[in-house]
Amino acid sequence: MADALEEVATEKQTQSITLKDVLAVVKIGIVNSNLITTFTGLWLALHFTGKGFLEHLHVVFFALFGSALVIAGSCSLNNFIDRDIDHLMERTKERPTVTGKMEPKRVLWLGVFLVAIGTLSLLMTTVTAAVIGLIGVVIYVFLYTMWSKRNNTLNTVIGSISGAVPPLIGWMAVDSSFHMVPIILFLLMFLWQPPHFLALAMKRCEEYRAAGIPMLPVVHGFAITKRQIVIWVACLLPLPFYLFSLGTPFLVIATLLNIGWLALGLAGFKMKDDLKWAKWMFIYSLNYLTILFVTMVIVTID
Repeated sequence: MADALEEVATEKQTQSITLKDVLAVVKIGIVNSNLITTFTGLWLALHFTGKGFLEHLHVVFFALFGSALVIAGSCSLNNFIDRDIDHLMERTKERPTVTGKMEPKRVLWLGVFLVAIGTLSLLMTTVTAAVIGLIGVVIYVFLYTMWSKRNNTLNTVIGSISGAVPPLIGWMAVDSSFHMVPIILFLLMFLWQPPHFLALAMKRCEEYRAAGIPMLPVVHGFAITKRQIVIWVACLLPLPFYLFSLGTPFLVIATLLNIGWLALGLAGFKMKDDLKWAKWMFIYSLNYLTILFVTMVIVTID
């Protein structure tokens, strides 16, 4: 199958590559969403260390630019590796690596180039930020994409580790010393991802089944997946209280978001339409993350 895809790619090399194709390969939506969490980590580090934002614009630039490239490069490598199964799923069958708009080798070298330049950019801030960025790449590309995604249901958990790295990069670009805040940001991102992606896996269950990807709902069914989702959401409840230094407004908003998500999750045990519930949970998770991290920035504006 891989050889056949290579032939298709070769035949279509003459097609012009557009900006849209490149953005699809680097998964620009994932890059943008992760930049929100990276910026929040960076912003909070400036806030808690008493450093001025304008005085450290160079750090802000290199941290965000480097993070964006590292994430984009990782996604490009993910596209290169997954081109043999992407054609089996509705949401990925139009990727340039599947349609042949971009030659696989170009996607591979694009990923390597972006990761390399992104790492150099992060080195302009701190060595720690660059190392954490590379750790995220290794986990996402090798432990998640190449191994766990195709072999066991823990793929979501393993992938969540790399997905929780961006706010750490943002913080460490400013301050490499130990602090509780970046740890909590990491845990928030880590715990948020399983319910987010498991809800998506329920929506796309048959696509994952066709592609042979052992997502939890494919292997163990919806009932167990729903219980897992609720447990992961419940684990988020205490985390905002470790960020009490952000003030009461943040604690109230974060707690209400957590309770609302948990209530929606528990409601799923009574709903007959599992796919409709999964769609609601997925949409809620997207709004949850955006509101939570934007709130952290707003409440710390001096």
